[in-house]
Amino acid sequence: MELRHLRYFVAVAEEGNLTLAAEKRLHTAQPSLSRQMRDLEHELGVTLLTRNTRGVELTAAGRVFLDGARLVLAHMEAATLAARQAGRPAKPRFALGFLTGQEMDWLPQTMAVLKDQLPNIDVTISSQYSPQLAEALAEGRLDLAFMRREEGRPALAYRTIVSETLIVAMPSDHRLTAWERVPPKELAAEMFLGMSNTAPSLQRVIDAYLAKAGLDLRPAHRVDNLAMAMSLIASTRSIALLPAYARNFMPWSVTGRPLDDEAPSIDLVVGYHRENTAPMLALFLSRLDGLVGKELG
Repeated sequence: MELRHLRYFVAVAEEGNLTLAAEKRLHTAQPSLSRQMRDLEHELGVTLLTRNTRGVELTAAGRVFLDGARLVLAHMEAATLAARQAGRPAKPRFALGFLTGQEMDWLPQTMAVLKDQLPNIDVTISSQYSPQLAEALAEGRLDLAFMRREEGRPALAYRTIVSETLIVAMPSDHRLTAWERVPPKELAAEMFLGMSNTAPSLQRVIDAYLAKAGLDLRPAHRVDNLAMAMSLIASTRSIALLPAYARNFMPWSVTGRPLDDEAPSIDLVVGYHRENTAPMLALFLSRLDGLVGKELG
């Protein structure tokens, strides 16, 4: 018995007709197919098919054999695919990380920079908080990340992509929406949201700005991410200082206004390990000028 016998039998069983199976599925002559089926039945010692005026029907033995034949062919197809994949040279991996939410703007830009290399590499993408991205870079789990500068990581190098201005995020019907640009002193009487330890770089920028403006705003709540920030702004009528890309996540109930005077800003950088010698990292960094300064939104 050969695999072709199984393929022929499955085709005949599914078509219910020797002539249709021969012409439509197997592209062979009907007499040759009939002979193959007789050879298979002789090998097994049982009758698999009964002929009638409409075509063929499976016997009880034929129905049982059909299940087994399909299973054998499926295993053979899987084994063939696995062998072919194993025989191909492995593509270089390029592992990218994004500060959660930034991939909306910067992933398409990154793919455009790498478009001529995409057929030759396996790109993996993860979305995390900036401290987690720094840890993944330090441990070699990521090659490059769009993130904040994280303190205490001397093994990492950073290149600035864009400087993001902070805006005041507030409920859409808040009194501060009357201002086109919100004066810092107007923040003093408001319930204020701060950042948790998931965004230490952003919190440092906020603290420095408030100190410079002479404001003593103690956070009523601290948020882990933008979704949590939007929820608390809307539900508690709080305000928050957030990077401008937060506008991408604002529901109808939340809006933003720029700050008056000199607004604070925070850099979005690409980070990488100084000792990472991956060719794809070097190539990407050589093309980084195509991204630098492209503030989106």
